[in-house]
Amino acid sequence: MKTYTNNQEITLKVNGEDYNVVVKPNETLLNVIREKIEMTGPKPGCENGDCGACTVLVNGTPIKSCMSLAVDMENKAITTVEGLKDTEIQEAFIDKEGYQCGYCTSGFIVKAYSLLDKYEKPDEDTVEEWLSSNLCRCTGYEGIERAVNKVIENR
Repeated sequence: MKTYTNNQEITLKVNGEDYNVVVKPNETLLNVIREKIEMTGPKPGCENGDCGACTVLVNGTPIKSCMSLAVDMENKAITTVEGLKDTEIQEAFIDKEGYQCGYCTSGFIVKAYSLLDKYEKPDEDTVEEWLSSNLCRCTGYEGIERAVNKVIENR
């Protein structure tokens, strides 16, 4: 039996650093980040784009990395929650207890960071709309909303 391989080497820029990785054409960005680059911030949740635990920024736009092919991300700036270390929103999540089990937290932090980057002082409806693309099964969203509102109030 013949084995065919279409693997290719690509360079991904993650959190400002270049990573040369060999990927299959069907590998998701989520799997490559977690398994080949060994950053575990983006989480595999539903793996069909519903929960948002895998959210990362690509050129500043939040995407669900479980729904994106790694080969399509070459020459794009990818930011994971690890790249948002010590940001105001991360500190607010800690201060306002915007987490419980923590599984969804990285996706929410990335999404909230992008929201606050796009809008200086988003209104309540905008915050709710942006956060609605991510799911949390533990907190009921109150701590998450308090964290986002803390950053808005400090502006």
